Amino acid sequence: MSSSWWSCTRKVSKDGLTIIRATPGMRPPLKKVGSREHGDKSITKKYINNPANSDFCIFRSTTTGNTMSKRAAEEFERGDAPLKGGERVGKADDDVESLEFEDEFEDEFESEDEILEAGVDGRPDAEREAEEKAEAMEVDQQTFIVGRNKLEPGQTLSPDLSTYEMLHALSTPWPCLSFDIIKDNLGDNRTSFPATMYAVAGTQADAKREKENQIMVMKFSGLSRNERDQDSESDSDGDEDSDPILESASIPLNTTTNRIRAHQTPASDSSRPPTTLTATMTEAGQVLIHDVTPHLTSFDTPGFTITPQHNKPLSTLRMHKAEGYAVDWSPLVSTGKLVTGDNTGSIYVTTRTQGEGWATDSRALTGHTGSVEELQWSPSERNVFASASSDGTIKVWDVRSKSRSAAMSVQVSETDVNVMSWSPLTTHLLASGADDGVWAVWDLRNWKAAPTPGASSKPTPVASFGFHKEQITSVEWHPTEDSIVTVAAGDDTLTLWDLAVELDEEEARGGEEGVPPQLLFVHYLERVKEAHWHPQIPGALVGTGESFNVFKTISV
Repeated sequence: MSSSWWSCTRKVSKDGLTIIRATPGMRPPLKKVGSREHGDKSITKKYINNPANSDFCIFRSTTTGNTMSKRAAEEFERGDAPLKGGERVGKADDDVESLEFEDEFEDEFESEDEILEAGVDGRPDAEREAEEKAEAMEVDQQTFIVGRNKLEPGQTLSPDLSTYEMLHALSTPWPCLSFDIIKDNLGDNRTSFPATMYAVAGTQADAKREKENQIMVMKFSGLSRNERDQDSESDSDGDEDSDPILESASIPLNTTTNRIRAHQTPASDSSRPPTTLTATMTEAGQVLIHDVTPHLTSFDTPGFTITPQHNKPLSTLRMHKAEGYAVDWSPLVSTGKLVTGDNTGSIYVTTRTQGEGWATDSRALTGHTGSVEELQWSPSERNVFASASSDGTIKVWDVRSKSRSAAMSVQVSETDVNVMSWSPLTTHLLASGADDGVWAVWDLRNWKAAPTPGASSKPTPVASFGFHKEQITSVEWHPTEDSIVTVAAGDDTLTLWDLAVELDEEEARGGEEGVPPQLLFVHYLERVKEAHWHPQIPGALVGTGESFNVFKTISV
């Protein structure tokens, strides 16, 4: 006996009888399913192999607490309902549960313990799956490396939050090219959440709105830990969830801040907070020194008022003849010692005097043939600093030298050297970042004085990485881990590195091509310009770009 298979559409009649209208077609593949709830009806489906002269199939619909209506039973008794293959006209039982439908091919594909269902739309699964595969989003099996691979139009990046302990984005009225983190009295080695931190930054307003620029003294609070899976263990059960808050106290400026750095002078009375000073290199070529202690005090002292006098600079230094980007405070001179450099290659040292004034050397330190891009005081010698320049060199200076020339000059790049960081823990190591995307680590013990004045030696770096393909915009050593470095670049990434990582030959073969084993983490931050470690919250980082990102990864 030949038979055909049917795709069915369901209709539930008022008397509880469920009618399936069948359409001839191919045999649908069968799936095991359970009974499904439809309102107050528990409906169990059985697809029946139908003879060619049948255009309906009927199956049982059981309504909790009710039985089939008398009218429905009478219809079966009279034979008004269409007959099934092999079914005879006879008296139906009053109870709908006694209805049975015979299927002569039943044993071929179902049993009493199985409930089978055709494809959702009555089509074979293979046909439907082929269509879904054709319509599915194309998946690129190649590893996407942030900063290396470019996004296509309409694509966006989404962070994997499982790799962060903390991640927050906070916006300011205008982007900030530069910022610095300010130490507080909340304690060192803080690991509890929500976290709080303080910072100072300078804005970059649009060209026609320069008067909206400002120095922003900021408090970040409510920096909570990322939500974790319920199964994950945490020793910080007391941590509270909260929303991040950015509070700011502003000092009006009418020019863009190129670089800003903070310095703290301990108070003579230990019960009082330290004096916090900032030095701002502006686009106008001036160096502004402010005392932002009142602004910091206002965050945690209700009723404290910031007066116009508090917003005035302690000193405005006008020795530079052009704008500059290089500024640094000596960490070893608590009263305040400042070095600044400009685009003409001139470097000046300014010292705070006993009368609360500021004295700048009358003669500039010169020797670079390009702009001075970065300055760093030695963490161990109070009279020594290093300068990095667009001429591709790093020079080391001793301010006591009567010749006022560099003690050492080293060619470290064929392109501009944009940034530099002197290790605070291993003081013979210096990290540099250049315009070609290469950042390197140098051992100062291998640097030798140039044989002739003005000449530069070319030592070999102890480590060099070309992972980034755009200019390096920031580099900084970790304050407590001597092998950890953070690097920011023009490819919109902020990377974390561990110089102590070494892979054996077998491990190296299993790594991603072009990704150094020392690379721990890649964080995406659009137009990132600077990044700094928080000195009191281990592993916490702040980066500035289109917004501020405050985060802590599981890697460091």
